Amino acid sequence: MIWIIILAVVVVLALFTVYAFNKLRRVDIGAQEALGGIDVQLTRRADLIPNLVNTVKGYAQHEKGVFEAVTEARAGAAAAAKGGSVQEKAAAQAKLDKAIIDVLAVAEAYPDLKASANFQSLQAELADTENKISFARQYYNDAVAKLNGLVRTIPWLLFTGIAGVHAREFYEAPEGQATPPAVSF
Repeated sequence: MIWIIILAVVVVLALFTVYAFNKLRRVDIGAQEALGGIDVQLTRRADLIPNLVNTVKGYAQHEKGVFEAVTEARAGAAAAAKGGSVQEKAAAQAKLDKAIIDVLAVAEAYPDLKASANFQSLQAELADTENKISFARQYYNDAVAKLNGLVRTIPWLLFTGIAGVHAREFYEAPEGQATPPAVSF
């Protein structure tokens, strides 16, 4: 009878270990997927920038420095989206935010450009992308909060080594970037 009880306890522990392993891995994969969502939106944003720049360039050919800064910031954001850490992605985003504000400031000086349907469409796409980036960041932080809550509490804490799952960093906007860039025309 004792052997049956011992066997039952071992089976229950083995089943719980498998359950804990799978739960931790699923939550970790969810956080990884959420970070991928940020990358998708950052890439989308970086892909919109050349269209915006080309639209503005026709009106503001003498603003070469602004366009070079945008190109550099876009390249940095695209590279960070492909493989950077959470901090590198946030820093690249901050640089791209500033570059976009500079381009839009140039555009503000040209009334014909502001009235252009193409420019207005790009501006609407950019605003939509900013909203999607904000949502993706929040979704990632929610997934990280769930993961971190598990890996820091018992009994899940006991299985983090087996599952190879550890706490993740939250996505935090760099200093001065807590709010999206404000653009007014």
